[in-house]
Amino acid sequence: MKNFTNRLISLFVVFLAAATIAAGQQDPLVGFDDYVNKAIAEWEVPGVAIAIVKDDQIVFAKGFGVRKLGDATPVDENTLFAIGSSSKAFTAATVAILVDEGKLKWNDPAAEHLPGFQLFDPYVSKDLTIRDTLSHRSGLQRGDFLWYGTDRSREEILRQVRFIEPSWSFRSNFGYQNLMFLAAGEIVAKKSGKSWDAFVDERIFTPLGMEDSNTSIKAFRDGANIATPHSKIDGEVRQVPWRDIDNIAPAGSINSNVVEMAQWIRLQLGEGKYGEKRIFSSGAWKQMHTPQTIISLAGNFEILYPEAHFLSYGLGWFLSDYKGKKLVEHGGAIDGMRAEVALLPEENLGVVILTNLNGTALPHFLTYRVLDLYLGKADKDWAAEGLKTFKALEAAAEEAQKKAEEARIKGTSPSLKLGDYAGTYKNDLYGEVTIKNNGGKLRVRFGPAFEGDLEHWHYDTFRANFAGPLGGNTFVTFSLNAQGKVDDVTLGLVSDYPFDKVPEAAKAEAKVEMSEAELKTLAGQYASEAPPIEISIEFVAGELKVVIPGQPVYTLVPQTKTKFAIKGLPEGFFVEFTKEGDSVKSATFIQGPAGSLELKRKQ
Repeated sequence: MKNFTNRLISLFVVFLAAATIAAGQQDPLVGFDDYVNKAIAEWEVPGVAIAIVKDDQIVFAKGFGVRKLGDATPVDENTLFAIGSSSKAFTAATVAILVDEGKLKWNDPAAEHLPGFQLFDPYVSKDLTIRDTLSHRSGLQRGDFLWYGTDRSREEILRQVRFIEPSWSFRSNFGYQNLMFLAAGEIVAKKSGKSWDAFVDERIFTPLGMEDSNTSIKAFRDGANIATPHSKIDGEVRQVPWRDIDNIAPAGSINSNVVEMAQWIRLQLGEGKYGEKRIFSSGAWKQMHTPQTIISLAGNFEILYPEAHFLSYGLGWFLSDYKGKKLVEHGGAIDGMRAEVALLPEENLGVVILTNLNGTALPHFLTYRVLDLYLGKADKDWAAEGLKTFKALEAAAEEAQKKAEEARIKGTSPSLKLGDYAGTYKNDLYGEVTIKNNGGKLRVRFGPAFEGDLEHWHYDTFRANFAGPLGGNTFVTFSLNAQGKVDDVTLGLVSDYPFDKVPEAAKAEAKVEMSEAELKTLAGQYASEAPPIEISIEFVAGELKVVIPGQPVYTLVPQTKTKFAIKGLPEGFFVEFTKEGDSVKSATFIQGPAGSLELKRKQ
């Protein structure tokens, strides 16, 4: 009965909006439909849905274009899209609810509620607060390849955060950070006793009647009203798969439609109150809408906020000025989708725009058009001017690609045979990269999402061409050591963190035959004084075994009559015996490049 009632309310709200439109679409929205249709055609966006809230009423809710290219099924106000990072404000709201209940404080250290949570810098590990996790000032670079395209769990991702080296000093700079919002979401889970997803559903979606909204693409039903993601690939807009991002959900996994997002806007404009329901306090609302971190208006921010004098970040919201008014907004993007949610609280006005094209900035510029219409200052064609700017950026990117091609040094060859580049490479942060030699062609794999052939570029640099519609390419560069062997590889996706080559395990094949009597002469106790260590070499079941305190028992495999490989350890680990006549004097443990240690035989 509850779901049926909520559906009737939603339909009634949309009916009222439609009735207003049908009555002549009175100012300020006269001509807005034509404007949107023209904009999506010029920007090559398959589908758009828009809702506008004014004075606590939905005054506009409509879809434009199609859910999927090649299919005439239209987008409407109930079509589900991914809202991407617009989800961050929901995570801030879940924290706010727990703050209101006295279960958390904004300035609590995050580690106080996340046992084992640790960052690269011990000081930051201790002092990073919940407020810091929600305001992009941790000092860390993004580290998104910990979650994007991986099968790591939320817990595993947070465990790896300790290996991200800071890019700036703590709280000194704005640095966009999805991982910290994951930390905030996991704090909500710890303190509430339920997952972040369940908490959002119970404490936000349900009271707001957002019954079709969800936090995972796993909740999609066959035949449901869902937009298909698209991306522009090689100059052509194409369908791409939905991306499962459950492992970073608190930073961006919510899927919704504009009618239900309009309820979220009503809650925000109501300062935490929705109808007669108080979801969170006005004090908590004010915290979320108050600047926490200053953002420099440079680069992309200068393009996206061309009329702003100030830009900052609150808790889950970007905050700026727009034509003398406070603008509270947040965009969102994930594979094939782009969203924008914006509020002008002083005008009691809000807008949500959802699209199914990867990386398009159209929602941002359509938002400005809506705000201008309601402010009576619609003298600027934001969509057209924005398109001109982004066409210029695309042209600059193409020019940069041409220059990269021109910088390629022709006529060079790899330093080594292709098979010598093959192997497993590791670093503490991202784990493994594997390079395989398949019939004279190298192939790279970095997690489940990035796999492809390597094309020789120049010298010891190759270009990886990843499979799949969103695969793309990146440079892969091998570094050689003084012995002319591969030391590490740098993957362009995560260039600050080279992957060290893992030595191949010793094949441990006997290169000489030794009799039982010969092997038994080497058995005995061996020790050193500095460092104090004693080991036992024993003849067991026809083989020599080495017993080291605190370590597994290893088998020694003869390479010569006195030098033995240690089976199960990487190549380069040996035990070499020193003899005087028939008497064994010592055993030297050779540990690859780490050096050696001689142990004297005890009499």
